[in-house]
Amino acid sequence: MSEIKVGLVGYGTAGAFFHAPLIHATPGLRLSAVVTGNPVRADDVAARYGAVAVPGLDGLWDRCDLVVVASPNKTHVPVATEALTRGKPVVIDKPLARTAKEARQLVRLAAERNLMLTVFQNRRWDGDFRTLSRLTAEGRLGDVLRLESRFDRWRPVPKGGWRESGGAEEVAGLLYDLGSHLVDQALQLLGPVSDVYAESDVRREGVGADDDTFIALMHVSGARSHLWAGAMAAQLGPRFRVLGSRAAYVKHGMDVQEERLRAGTSPDSPGFGAENEEMWGLLGTDDAKAAVPTEAGAYLDFYRGVESCLRAGAPPPVSPESVVDALAVLEAARLSAAERVVVQPGKDT
Repeated sequence: MSEIKVGLVGYGTAGAFFHAPLIHATPGLRLSAVVTGNPVRADDVAARYGAVAVPGLDGLWDRCDLVVVASPNKTHVPVATEALTRGKPVVIDKPLARTAKEARQLVRLAAERNLMLTVFQNRRWDGDFRTLSRLTAEGRLGDVLRLESRFDRWRPVPKGGWRESGGAEEVAGLLYDLGSHLVDQALQLLGPVSDVYAESDVRREGVGADDDTFIALMHVSGARSHLWAGAMAAQLGPRFRVLGSRAAYVKHGMDVQEERLRAGTSPDSPGFGAENEEMWGLLGTDDAKAAVPTEAGAYLDFYRGVESCLRAGAPPPVSPESVVDALAVLEAARLSAAERVVVQPGKDT
C-alpha cells in the first residue's frame, strides 16, 4: 500500500483531539473517512484533514484499510467485531471492552482473521512514565517497593455527558476511564497482580458514575501500587511518588501532550512532547536528591507503530493480551469496591 487509508469512528474528544491529529501526522497513514452525524464536526473533518464525513458505519467500510474506534465505550466491542469480520485491522481507544471475557473474544477473532488488533493506551508514551520506566530499568531506584500514581482533577461542577451520567451499561466513570491508564502503567512497570482492593464513590450531585476511585494492587513481585483517580481534588497530589530500596522518584504535573493537542499543536512539531525544566521530577532521598530531565512524550510513536505493524509485520504497539490482563484487574476492582473485599483477578472475574 502506498498509503494506509484510515476510517475513524467517532469525532468527540478522543477522535478530534487525539486520534485525528496523530493519524494525520503519521507518515504512511491518511485519514480518509470519519463517522459523525454532527454537521459542525463534519465540516471540521473536511477542512482540517480533507476527509469525508459519513453518518454511519455503512459508509465507512469501502473507504478505509484500517478502522480506529473512538466512539463511546459501550460501542467498542460491537464496532470492532464488525470491522474485524469485514477484514479490517482495528485500533480501539481504551477501554478495549467492558470485561476481560469480551476482550478475549475480540483477540481471538483478530487472531483467527490474521488481523492487527491494538489498543490506544497512549499514556505508555507519557514523558513522565517513560522517564520512570527508564529509571526503574537502570536500577536507579533499587527494588521498587511502592508505586503511587494519580490522575487528580478539580472539577466540582460536572461537565455532563455519558462519561459522568452513565452506568455500567455505558462503561462510564473514572474506574474504566483514567483507571484504564493507571492500571495499565502499574502492570507495565511492576508486572502481574495477585490481589486487588478498591474504593469507588460518587461525590458530585447529578453524577451517576464513579468520580472518586482508589485502587490498591499487590503485585506478584511483592511491590504494591496505590492508584487514585478523582474529580474532587482541590489540591493536586504528585503525579508519581515511587519508593525504591535505594531512592525515590517524585513527579508533579501532567504530561504536556494532551494540553498541546487540545490547543491545536501538531504532534510532529519540534518540541511537542518536551516538558519545561521546572516540572522535572526529583530522584534521590531527602538527604540527596536531584532533578531528572523528563523524557519527551511520544504519543506519535503509537501510530508509527501501527503503520509499521501493518506495512512491515512488526508487533502491534500495544499487545491486546496485555490489555486483557489490565481489564481483569479493573473487573476485580469494580467487584472489590461493591463488596468491600479483596479480590484476586481471574480469567473472568
